[in-house]
Amino acid sequence: MKYYILESYGCQLNMAEGNALETLLKGAGLEKTEDAKLADAVILNTCSVRKSAENRIWGRLSFYHHIKKADHPIKIIVTGCMAERLKEDFLKEAPFVDAVIGTNEKMDILSFLTEGRLEKEDKYHFVSNYYKEGDFSSYVPIMNGCNNFCSYCIVPYVRGREISRSIDEIITEIKNLDSKGVKEITLLGQNVNSYNFEGIRFPELLSSICKELDNIEFVRFDSPHPKDFSDELISVIASQNRACKHIHLPMQSGNTRILQLMNRKTTREDFFALVDRIRDGIDGVTFATDVMTGFPTETEEEYEDTLSAMEYLSPIEAFMYYYNLREGTPAARMEGQIEEEEKVRRLERLIDEQLKRASRIKETRVGLTSRAVITGVTRNDRNAFLARNEHNEMISFIPEDKRLKPGDMVTLETTSLNGNTYLGKEVR
Repeated sequence: MKYYILESYGCQLNMAEGNALETLLKGAGLEKTEDAKLADAVILNTCSVRKSAENRIWGRLSFYHHIKKADHPIKIIVTGCMAERLKEDFLKEAPFVDAVIGTNEKMDILSFLTEGRLEKEDKYHFVSNYYKEGDFSSYVPIMNGCNNFCSYCIVPYVRGREISRSIDEIITEIKNLDSKGVKEITLLGQNVNSYNFEGIRFPELLSSICKELDNIEFVRFDSPHPKDFSDELISVIASQNRACKHIHLPMQSGNTRILQLMNRKTTREDFFALVDRIRDGIDGVTFATDVMTGFPTETEEEYEDTLSAMEYLSPIEAFMYYYNLREGTPAARMEGQIEEEEKVRRLERLIDEQLKRASRIKETRVGLTSRAVITGVTRNDRNAFLARNEHNEMISFIPEDKRLKPGDMVTLETTSLNGNTYLGKEVR
């Protein structure tokens, strides 16, 4: 066992766990490759949130099965949420797969590859390091699982109940990242602001983290739940310079009846009141959101409520999708499932209106000055850099200081907007 392929799909937490697994594999002397004909093992770190994600995995499995049938003895391992959801059924559907390894056992894949053994774990375990060597941006998982049971969501069934990571482990990892010159971190969890470790809650954790930093300038978090977004958290974000003033606030629907069917434990009015409190409490705040169309029984009028709620929130980013039926969730058993053609129609209008709205908002932000981390060179001009500011906005600029490199922080003024990317200039 020498060469491996690792492919991670889905959420940021899956990507972070993929980074941690890769660190273990490399530490054991294994080497990563992109060549399937060279690889001894392929690991698919899967997602089950939407059917499209699972379809992509089946396509990859078909590809690697073809490689395996061509007399290349490659081990195929499926792990992550899709593995957790399908379990033994996976081996019936795909008998060429060598192992189906659930979320809790993901970090035991090294033992399986090198020693042929796998310990059955009944509890999720955090690891000490999720850093990918050389990165200036890093994910930091702080909790796993979800207790909310939104009626459309598979996550509680494949990730389990909420478990929070020790604050000492989190601070230790972040100090290590800070010493490596990392410039931004994203705190991760399925419901990050329900963090609770021995009475320490998310606002206190975020405040403690921000006070420990030297090199890290941006602290982000994903994903919060509106029902747990406290006034104390708003105050911490407002008072801590390193806490980004860009809030991902999943809405899902703008109609109270649909929100109740979704088991979101909030109402349209609650959501608007929270948005108002955040705007009043955090100067210059911007929003991102998640929003769904075509939930079972959603009427045209209720869909219009979502459109008007999007206008009220006015996010500069939105992750938009139509309802995907996930077997085993309450929504999958609901009457009033909407035809796919209608779901697509509603989604297309939602996307069209959001693109126009985001463009209008971004035009009003031309001329603003912000700190940003350089992420790399632009695709069309190797002399120009791309940089990301705390609002997750991308700015293209030609550096005056030729010593600048990816990972460096710069102060930029936006001068114009080109599609979704700003053009800018350095401010000294």
